[in-house]
Amino acid sequence: MRTRLLPLLIVLMAAVLLALGLPLAVSLAAAQQQKVVVDRIDDTARFAALAQFVTAPPAVEDERRETLKRELISYYKVYGIRAGVFYRNSTPMAHAPDDWLLPRSGEVRAAFDEAFLSRRSHDPKQVWPWERHRLVVASPVIRDGDVVAVVVTDSPTGQMRSRILQGWLVIAAGETAAMLLAVGAALRLTGWVLKPVRVLDATTHDIATGRLKSRVAVASGPPELRRLARSFNEMVDNVEGVLDQQRAFVADASHQLRNPLAALLLRIELLALELPEGNEEIASVQAEGKRLAQVLDGLLGLALAEHAEADLTLTDIGALTAERVAAWAPTAEAKGVRLVADCPPTTAWADAVTLSSALDAVIDNALKFTPAGESVEVSVASNGDTSTVVVADHGPGLTDEELTRVGDRFWRSGRHQNVKGSGLGLSITRALLASAGGSITYDHHEPHGLRVTLRVPRSGPAT
Repeated sequence: MRTRLLPLLIVLMAAVLLALGLPLAVSLAAAQQQKVVVDRIDDTARFAALAQFVTAPPAVEDERRETLKRELISYYKVYGIRAGVFYRNSTPMAHAPDDWLLPRSGEVRAAFDEAFLSRRSHDPKQVWPWERHRLVVASPVIRDGDVVAVVVTDSPTGQMRSRILQGWLVIAAGETAAMLLAVGAALRLTGWVLKPVRVLDATTHDIATGRLKSRVAVASGPPELRRLARSFNEMVDNVEGVLDQQRAFVADASHQLRNPLAALLLRIELLALELPEGNEEIASVQAEGKRLAQVLDGLLGLALAEHAEADLTLTDIGALTAERVAAWAPTAEAKGVRLVADCPPTTAWADAVTLSSALDAVIDNALKFTPAGESVEVSVASNGDTSTVVVADHGPGLTDEELTRVGDRFWRSGRHQNVKGSGLGLSITRALLASAGGSITYDHHEPHGLRVTLRVPRSGPAT
């Protein structure tokens, strides 16, 4: 979520900074140019004041004209700005440099014509740092109410563009610093806002994997998320209480039923002694009684498996699996089934007793459904963060629909109802593995059979 929220905040902050920075940059450029234009207007006004006292024709020597010319030459040498005073017929009264004359067209001519209408020329268009335009300002020379000449200045813009660029760099540096501060604030803000969400996600995962004691800390984050965390904890408390009641009921019911059932089976055994040997009815009653005892034992085992806390230790999964395979070897031999094992040393964090019980249930199930002459393969391997134990048989296997139900309580395939069992063995196995942070999955084993994979974590429990 943070990877989606943080870019959104950064884009919004960048848009705000651009919305503030662009007008500021334009305003700075306009202010710099306006300052230059005002200076040129003052200069042309001063030259116009000198020029209005020049009355002699251009061919006649005049002290005032010489003074004006010296001022223009000095102005050009000091500032590099071309300046001149021109009559209506474009003849120069005085100008500097000497080779600069009034052009017949262009921006300078337009400013000249505008000034001869007794109006100061319009402000030049904005010059940007990447442009090399010049600034032209013209002012009329008025004598006795008539415009007799026009003062024109043609200024280079290099220094002005350099100042604009420097100002822009300062603005860009300020925007960059503000953006970095904003990104840092966004990182802190998103971390503060999303921390309860991450904790809630991790706790939900823990609970989904069977660790019902996990709870969400509500010490930080926005008030809404803290309320959500408290509500989540209350919900988990209620769910855990309901599950505890369910497990207690199953355990108590199984335990309470075992004693009357044991007494009933004992009386059936005594009754069988009074009947002729081989009586089919009494044998059927005994078989059903024993089956009911197995179901009660399975329910009690399932309740204990779901309620027990796993004692995780670093365990050699290969050695443990090899031990259980050796324990089941006589049963496999009696059935005529080959029990093949490949158990290299592989360590993982597991409850040895829990994993042994799970292996017993899976191997027993595989031997139960594998016909004589076939084989059951047990292999151990490590795969990244988990160690796996795979038990593959060559029995009849299960259909795709049956694979989705295998491991459900009391569920048994309709094709194998004649095989002894209560339908609780794999449910107990799943509960045992979940309590230790593991899992169990089922798949087809080609060309026929069932492939059961037990996974246990290789990383230690979080402290």
